[in-house]
Amino acid sequence: MLLKSLLSLSLGTFALGMAEFSMMGILPDVAVSLNISIAQAGHFIAAYAIGVCCGAWLLVLSYRLPPKTILLSLSALIAIGNILAALSPGYITLMVARFISGLPHGAYFGIGSIVATKLAPPGRSAQAVALMIAGMTVANLIGVPVGTWLSLHLSWRLVFTLVAVVAIILVFTLRRFIPQMDRLPDTGILGQFRFLKSAAPWLILAATMFGNGGIFCWFSYISPLLTQVSGFSGNQVSLLMVLAGAGMVAGNWCGGRLADRYTPGQVAAGLQGLAAAALLLIFLFASNSWLSAILMCVCTFCLFAVSAPQQLLLLRHSPGGALLGAASVQMAFNLGNAIGSYNGGLAISHHWGYQYPALLGVPLTLIGCACLLWFHRRYENQGQDI
Repeated sequence: MLLKSLLSLSLGTFALGMAEFSMMGILPDVAVSLNISIAQAGHFIAAYAIGVCCGAWLLVLSYRLPPKTILLSLSALIAIGNILAALSPGYITLMVARFISGLPHGAYFGIGSIVATKLAPPGRSAQAVALMIAGMTVANLIGVPVGTWLSLHLSWRLVFTLVAVVAIILVFTLRRFIPQMDRLPDTGILGQFRFLKSAAPWLILAATMFGNGGIFCWFSYISPLLTQVSGFSGNQVSLLMVLAGAGMVAGNWCGGRLADRYTPGQVAAGLQGLAAAALLLIFLFASNSWLSAILMCVCTFCLFAVSAPQQLLLLRHSPGGALLGAASVQMAFNLGNAIGSYNGGLAISHHWGYQYPALLGVPLTLIGCACLLWFHRRYENQGQDI
Protein backbone atom coordinates (compact mmCIF):
# COMPACT_ATOMS: atom_id res chain seq x y z
CA MET A 1 0.00 0.00 0.00
CA LEU A 2 2.89 2.38 0.80
CA LEU A 3 4.44 1.86 -2.64
CA LYS A 4 1.09 2.44 -4.38
CA SER A 5 0.59 5.65 -2.41
CA LEU A 6 4.02 6.99 -3.30
CA LEU A 7 3.64 5.98 -6.95
CA SER A 8 0.32 7.83 -7.01
CA LEU A 9 2.09 10.95 -5.79
CA SER A 10 4.82 10.49 -8.40
CA LEU A 11 2.19 10.35 -11.15
CA GLY A 12 1.42 13.96 -10.26
CA THR A 13 5.04 15.07 -10.49
CA PHE A 14 5.23 13.26 -13.86
CA ALA A 15 2.32 15.35 -15.15
CA LEU A 16 3.87 18.55 -13.78
CA GLY A 17 7.30 17.71 -15.20
CA MET A 18 5.86 17.04 -18.64
CA ALA A 19 3.78 20.23 -18.51
CA GLU A 20 6.83 22.31 -17.54
CA PHE A 21 9.62 20.87 -19.68
CA SER A 22 7.75 19.80 -22.84
CA MET A 23 7.29 23.43 -23.84
CA MET A 24 11.03 23.71 -24.57
CA GLY A 25 10.78 20.98 -27.20
CA ILE A 26 7.52 22.11 -28.84
CA LEU A 27 8.25 25.86 -28.84
CA PRO A 28 8.88 26.16 -32.64
CA ASP A 29 5.66 24.27 -33.45
CA VAL A 30 3.62 26.46 -31.10
CA ALA A 31 5.13 29.61 -32.62
CA VAL A 32 4.26 28.54 -36.19
CA SER A 33 0.76 27.42 -35.22
CA LEU A 34 -0.11 30.68 -33.44
CA ASN A 35 1.77 32.84 -35.97
CA ILE A 36 4.10 34.37 -33.37
CA SER A 37 7.87 34.63 -33.01
CA ILE A 38 10.05 32.17 -31.09
CA ALA A 39 10.79 34.96 -28.60
CA GLN A 40 7.06 35.47 -27.99
CA ALA A 41 6.54 31.73 -27.63
CA GLY A 42 9.24 31.76 -24.96
CA HIS A 43 6.85 33.80 -22.83
CA PHE A 44 4.81 30.62 -22.31
CA ILE A 45 7.74 29.19 -20.33
CA ALA A 46 7.90 32.34 -18.20
CA ALA A 47 4.12 32.28 -17.66
CA TYR A 48 4.35 28.78 -16.22
CA ALA A 49 7.23 29.78 -13.93
CA ILE A 50 5.28 32.79 -12.65
CA GLY A 51 2.34 30.49 -11.99
CA VAL A 52 4.61 28.20 -9.97
CA CYS A 53 5.75 31.08 -7.76
CA CYS A 54 2.23 32.45 -7.28
CA GLY A 55 0.63 29.05 -6.75
CA ALA A 56 2.87 28.17 -3.81
CA TRP A 57 1.03 30.80 -1.80
CA LEU A 58 -2.23 28.89 -2.32
CA LEU A 59 -1.08 26.54 0.43
CA VAL A 60 -1.05 29.39 2.94
CA LEU A 61 -4.80 29.73 2.46
CA SER A 62 -5.49 25.99 2.50
CA TYR A 63 -3.87 25.08 5.81
CA ARG A 64 -7.23 24.16 7.36
CA LEU A 65 -7.96 21.50 4.74
CA PRO A 66 -6.92 17.84 5.06
CA PRO A 67 -3.84 16.95 2.95
CA LYS A 68 -5.79 14.57 0.72
CA THR A 69 -8.36 17.25 -0.13
CA ILE A 70 -5.57 19.66 -1.08
CA LEU A 71 -3.94 17.05 -3.31
CA LEU A 72 -7.20 16.28 -5.11
CA SER A 73 -7.93 19.98 -5.67
CA LEU A 74 -4.46 20.59 -7.10
CA SER A 75 -4.75 17.54 -9.38
CA ALA A 76 -8.02 18.90 -10.77
CA LEU A 77 -6.31 22.25 -11.38
CA ILE A 78 -3.52 20.50 -13.32
CA ALA A 79 -6.16 18.96 -15.58
CA ILE A 80 -8.07 22.23 -16.04
CA GLY A 81 -4.96 24.26 -16.87
CA ASN A 82 -3.73 21.81 -19.50
CA ILE A 83 -7.17 21.36 -21.07
CA LEU A 84 -7.30 25.14 -21.48
CA ALA A 85 -3.81 25.07 -23.00
CA ALA A 86 -4.82 22.36 -25.48
CA LEU A 87 -7.86 24.38 -26.56
CA SER A 88 -6.20 27.82 -26.61
CA PRO A 89 -6.87 29.63 -29.91
CA GLY A 90 -4.21 32.32 -29.55
CA TYR A 91 -1.30 33.91 -27.73
CA ILE A 92 -3.19 35.55 -24.85
CA THR A 93 -5.34 32.54 -24.04
CA LEU A 94 -2.34 30.21 -24.04
CA MET A 95 -0.46 32.61 -21.77
CA VAL A 96 -3.36 32.50 -19.29
CA ALA A 97 -3.61 28.72 -19.59
CA ARG A 98 0.12 28.29 -18.94
CA PHE A 99 -0.13 30.51 -15.87
CA ILE A 100 -3.01 28.41 -14.54
CA SER A 101 -1.07 25.21 -15.35
CA GLY A 102 1.82 26.45 -13.23
CA LEU A 103 -0.29 27.35 -10.18
CA PRO A 104 -0.51 23.80 -8.73
CA HIS A 105 3.17 22.96 -9.36
CA GLY A 106 4.89 24.22 -6.22
CA ALA A 107 1.83 23.59 -4.07
CA TYR A 108 1.64 19.96 -5.21
CA PHE A 109 5.32 19.34 -4.43
CA GLY A 110 4.81 20.97 -1.04
CA ILE A 111 1.83 18.97 0.16
CA GLY A 112 3.08 15.85 -1.63
CA SER A 113 6.35 16.01 0.30
CA ILE A 114 4.46 16.28 3.59
CA VAL A 115 2.24 13.31 2.74
CA ALA A 116 5.25 11.25 1.58
CA THR A 117 7.14 11.85 4.83
CA LYS A 118 4.06 10.96 6.90
CA LEU A 119 3.66 7.71 4.99
CA ALA A 120 7.35 6.76 5.13
CA PRO A 121 8.71 4.38 7.78
CA PRO A 122 11.28 5.83 10.21
CA GLY A 123 14.62 6.64 8.62
CA ARG A 124 13.33 6.58 5.05
CA SER A 125 11.75 10.02 4.69
CA ALA A 126 14.19 11.24 2.04
CA GLN A 127 13.70 8.08 -0.04
CA ALA A 128 9.92 8.56 0.12
CA VAL A 129 10.26 12.16 -1.07
CA ALA A 130 12.66 11.01 -3.80
CA LEU A 131 10.12 8.47 -5.03
CA MET A 132 7.51 11.22 -5.23
CA ILE A 133 9.94 13.45 -7.17
CA ALA A 134 10.85 10.52 -9.45
CA GLY A 135 7.83 11.28 -11.61
CA MET A 136 9.48 14.49 -12.79
CA THR A 137 12.71 12.71 -13.71
CA VAL A 138 10.75 10.07 -15.65
CA ALA A 139 8.92 12.91 -17.39
CA ASN A 140 12.28 14.21 -18.63
CA LEU A 141 13.39 10.72 -19.61
CA ILE A 142 10.22 9.59 -21.41
CA GLY A 143 7.42 12.16 -21.31
CA VAL A 144 9.26 15.09 -22.88
CA PRO A 145 10.63 13.06 -25.87
CA VAL A 146 7.14 11.60 -26.44
CA GLY A 147 5.64 15.08 -26.27
CA THR A 148 8.19 16.42 -28.76
CA TRP A 149 7.37 13.55 -31.15
CA LEU A 150 3.63 14.17 -30.86
CA SER A 151 4.11 17.85 -31.59
CA LEU A 152 6.38 17.21 -34.56
CA HIS A 153 4.24 14.54 -36.23
CA LEU A 154 0.68 15.33 -35.07
CA SER A 155 -0.05 18.44 -32.99
CA TRP A 156 1.43 20.31 -30.04
CA ARG A 157 -2.08 20.42 -28.56
CA LEU A 158 -1.88 16.67 -27.97
CA VAL A 159 0.97 17.23 -25.52
CA PHE A 160 -1.27 19.24 -23.17
CA THR A 161 -4.14 16.85 -23.80
CA LEU A 162 -1.93 13.97 -22.67
CA VAL A 163 -0.96 15.86 -19.49
CA ALA A 164 -4.63 16.54 -18.78
CA VAL A 165 -5.47 12.84 -19.19
CA VAL A 166 -2.67 11.91 -16.77
CA ALA A 167 -4.02 14.49 -14.30
CA ILE A 168 -7.52 13.01 -14.50
CA ILE A 169 -6.09 9.53 -13.85
CA LEU A 170 -4.17 11.09 -10.97
CA VAL A 171 -7.39 12.22 -9.30
CA PHE A 172 -8.69 8.65 -9.23
CA THR A 173 -5.39 7.12 -8.04
CA LEU A 174 -5.06 9.65 -5.22
CA ARG A 175 -8.63 8.97 -4.11
CA ARG A 176 -7.90 5.25 -4.09
CA PHE A 177 -4.40 5.03 -2.59
CA ILE A 178 -3.81 8.11 -0.40
CA PRO A 179 -5.24 7.57 3.11
CA GLN A 180 -7.11 10.24 4.99
CA MET A 181 -4.81 12.24 7.26
CA ASP A 182 -5.39 14.74 10.01
CA ARG A 183 -5.05 18.39 9.16
CA LEU A 184 -1.76 20.03 9.96
CA PRO A 185 -1.58 22.07 13.18
CA ASP A 186 -3.55 25.31 12.83
CA THR A 187 -0.97 28.07 13.32
CA GLY A 188 -3.05 30.73 11.52
CA ILE A 189 -2.02 32.77 8.50
CA LEU A 190 0.80 34.64 10.27
CA GLY A 191 1.99 31.45 11.94
CA GLN A 192 2.73 30.01 8.52
CA PHE A 193 5.50 32.58 8.08
CA ARG A 194 7.18 32.45 11.49
CA PHE A 195 9.75 29.87 10.41
CA LEU A 196 11.24 32.49 8.09
CA LYS A 197 12.66 34.30 11.13
CA SER A 198 15.35 31.63 11.28
CA ALA A 199 18.38 31.67 8.97
CA ALA A 200 18.05 27.93 8.25
CA PRO A 201 15.26 28.05 5.60
CA TRP A 202 16.87 31.05 3.90
CA LEU A 203 20.16 29.18 3.55
CA ILE A 204 18.38 26.17 2.04
CA LEU A 205 16.37 28.33 -0.37
CA ALA A 206 19.48 30.29 -1.39
CA ALA A 207 21.33 27.03 -1.99
CA THR A 208 18.46 25.75 -4.13
CA MET A 209 18.24 28.95 -6.17
CA PHE A 210 21.98 29.45 -6.77
CA GLY A 211 22.84 25.77 -7.18
CA ASN A 212 20.05 25.21 -9.65
CA GLY A 213 20.79 28.54 -11.36
CA GLY A 214 24.39 27.55 -11.94
CA ILE A 215 23.44 24.30 -13.64
CA PHE A 216 20.75 25.99 -15.75
CA CYS A 217 23.31 28.54 -16.99
CA TRP A 218 24.70 25.60 -18.95
CA PHE A 219 21.62 23.39 -19.40
CA SER A 220 19.49 26.13 -20.99
CA TYR A 221 21.88 26.13 -23.96
CA ILE A 222 22.84 22.48 -23.99
CA SER A 223 21.60 21.79 -27.54
CA PRO A 224 23.80 24.34 -29.38
CA LEU A 225 26.75 23.40 -27.13
CA LEU A 226 26.46 19.74 -28.13
CA THR A 227 26.04 20.45 -31.86
CA GLN A 228 28.33 23.44 -32.41
CA VAL A 229 31.11 22.79 -29.89
CA SER A 230 31.03 19.10 -29.01
CA GLY A 231 30.40 18.03 -32.61
CA PHE A 232 27.26 15.92 -32.26
CA SER A 233 24.64 15.87 -35.00
CA GLY A 234 21.10 17.12 -34.48
CA ASN A 235 19.78 13.56 -34.55
CA GLN A 236 22.21 12.53 -31.81
CA VAL A 237 21.00 15.31 -29.52
CA SER A 238 17.66 13.56 -29.01
CA LEU A 239 19.44 10.45 -27.74
CA LEU A 240 21.71 12.58 -25.56
CA MET A 241 18.66 14.21 -23.97
CA VAL A 242 17.43 10.73 -23.05
CA LEU A 243 20.83 10.12 -21.40
CA ALA A 244 20.46 13.42 -19.56
CA GLY A 245 17.07 12.25 -18.32
CA ALA A 246 18.59 8.97 -17.19
CA GLY A 247 21.12 10.96 -15.17
CA MET A 248 18.23 12.77 -13.48
CA VAL A 249 16.50 9.49 -12.61
CA ALA A 250 19.70 8.01 -11.16
CA GLY A 251 20.51 11.21 -9.27
CA ASN A 252 17.09 11.42 -7.68
CA TRP A 253 17.30 7.79 -6.50
CA CYS A 254 20.83 8.14 -5.11
CA GLY A 255 20.12 11.51 -3.48
CA GLY A 256 17.24 10.08 -1.46
CA ARG A 257 19.26 7.10 -0.24
CA LEU A 258 22.30 9.21 0.65
CA ALA A 259 20.21 11.76 2.54
CA ASP A 260 18.69 9.02 4.71
CA ARG A 261 22.11 7.49 5.41
CA TYR A 262 24.02 10.72 6.06
CA THR A 263 23.01 14.29 6.98
CA PRO A 264 20.98 15.83 4.10
CA GLY A 265 22.75 19.19 4.18
CA GLN A 266 26.17 17.60 3.92
CA VAL A 267 25.01 15.36 1.06
CA ALA A 268 23.50 18.27 -0.87
CA ALA A 269 26.65 20.40 -0.35
CA GLY A 270 28.88 17.63 -1.72
CA LEU A 271 26.65 17.14 -4.75
CA GLN A 272 26.62 20.86 -5.56
CA GLY A 273 30.40 20.91 -5.23
CA LEU A 274 30.56 18.01 -7.70
CA ALA A 275 28.26 19.91 -10.08
CA ALA A 276 30.54 22.98 -9.94
CA ALA A 277 33.55 20.82 -10.82
CA ALA A 278 31.65 19.20 -13.70
CA LEU A 279 30.63 22.61 -15.09
CA LEU A 280 34.25 23.78 -15.04
CA LEU A 281 35.34 20.61 -16.84
CA ILE A 282 32.59 21.11 -19.45
CA PHE A 283 33.99 24.57 -20.16
CA LEU A 284 37.51 23.21 -20.51
CA PHE A 285 36.72 20.04 -22.49
CA ALA A 286 33.47 20.80 -24.35
CA SER A 287 35.19 20.11 -27.67
CA ASN A 288 35.74 16.48 -26.62
CA SER A 289 32.38 15.01 -27.64
CA TRP A 290 32.08 11.95 -25.42
CA LEU A 291 33.67 13.60 -22.39
CA SER A 292 31.15 16.41 -22.82
CA ALA A 293 28.34 13.82 -22.87
CA ILE A 294 29.63 12.10 -19.73
CA LEU A 295 29.92 15.42 -17.88
CA MET A 296 26.39 16.29 -19.03
CA CYS A 297 25.11 13.17 -17.25
CA VAL A 298 27.10 14.10 -14.12
CA CYS A 299 25.46 17.54 -14.04
CA THR A 300 21.92 16.24 -14.55
CA PHE A 301 22.63 13.60 -11.90
CA CYS A 302 23.55 16.34 -9.42
CA LEU A 303 20.63 18.54 -10.45
CA PHE A 304 18.08 16.04 -9.14
CA ALA A 305 20.23 14.32 -6.53
CA VAL A 306 19.90 17.45 -4.37
CA SER A 307 16.11 17.66 -4.75
CA ALA A 308 15.03 15.20 -2.05
CA PRO A 309 17.60 16.39 0.54
CA GLN A 310 16.63 20.03 0.04
CA GLN A 311 12.91 19.27 0.12
CA LEU A 312 13.36 17.28 3.33
CA LEU A 313 15.46 20.00 4.95
CA LEU A 314 12.79 22.65 4.31
CA LEU A 315 10.17 20.41 5.88
CA ARG A 316 12.35 19.96 8.96
CA HIS A 317 13.08 23.66 9.31
CA SER A 318 9.65 25.18 8.72
CA PRO A 319 7.79 24.45 11.99
CA GLY A 320 4.24 25.76 11.84
CA GLY A 321 4.62 26.54 8.13
CA ALA A 322 5.44 23.19 6.57
CA LEU A 323 3.05 23.75 3.66
CA LEU A 324 4.68 27.00 2.62
CA GLY A 325 8.16 25.74 3.43
CA ALA A 326 7.90 22.64 1.26
CA ALA A 327 6.36 24.59 -1.63
CA SER A 328 8.97 27.35 -1.45
CA VAL A 329 11.67 24.92 -2.65
CA GLN A 330 9.94 24.86 -6.04
CA MET A 331 9.75 28.66 -6.04
CA ALA A 332 13.52 28.79 -5.48
CA PHE A 333 14.07 26.08 -8.10
CA ASN A 334 12.17 28.03 -10.78
CA LEU A 335 13.77 31.33 -9.80
CA GLY A 336 17.11 29.59 -10.24
CA ASN A 337 16.00 28.50 -13.72
CA ALA A 338 15.30 32.11 -14.66
CA ILE A 339 18.56 33.44 -13.20
CA GLY A 340 20.60 30.70 -14.80
CA SER A 341 19.13 31.01 -18.29
CA TYR A 342 19.52 34.82 -18.16
CA ASN A 343 23.17 34.68 -17.10
CA GLY A 344 23.94 32.00 -19.65
CA GLY A 345 22.26 34.13 -22.29
CA LEU A 346 24.63 37.01 -21.50
CA ALA A 347 27.57 34.90 -22.62
CA ILE A 348 25.75 33.94 -25.82
CA SER A 349 24.69 37.51 -26.60
CA HIS A 350 28.30 38.67 -26.22
CA HIS A 351 29.41 35.94 -28.66
CA TRP A 352 31.76 34.30 -26.16
CA GLY A 353 30.88 30.80 -27.33
CA TYR A 354 28.46 28.13 -26.16
CA GLN A 355 30.88 26.68 -23.62
CA TYR A 356 30.99 29.91 -21.59
CA PRO A 357 27.55 29.54 -19.94
CA ALA A 358 29.01 26.53 -18.13
CA LEU A 359 31.85 28.72 -16.81
CA LEU A 360 29.39 31.38 -15.62
CA GLY A 361 27.47 28.66 -13.82
CA VAL A 362 30.46 27.64 -11.67
CA PRO A 363 30.40 30.58 -9.21
CA LEU A 364 26.62 30.35 -8.81
CA THR A 365 26.83 26.65 -7.97
CA LEU A 366 29.69 27.29 -5.55
CA ILE A 367 27.57 29.91 -3.77
CA GLY A 368 24.87 27.26 -3.38
CA CYS A 369 27.46 24.82 -2.04
CA ALA A 370 28.74 27.43 0.44
CA CYS A 371 25.20 28.08 1.71
CA LEU A 372 24.73 24.37 2.37
CA LEU A 373 28.08 24.06 4.12
CA TRP A 374 27.17 27.02 6.32
CA PHE A 375 23.81 25.41 7.04
CA HIS A 376 25.44 22.06 7.85
CA ARG A 377 27.97 23.62 10.20
CA ARG A 378 25.42 25.76 12.05
CA TYR A 379 22.41 23.43 12.22
CA GLU A 380 23.40 19.83 11.48
CA ASN A 381 26.89 19.70 12.95
CA GLN A 382 25.70 21.15 16.25
CA GLY A 383 22.76 18.78 16.52
CA GLN A 384 20.16 21.45 15.74
CA ASP A 385 18.71 19.56 12.78
CA ILE A 386 15.20 18.39 13.67
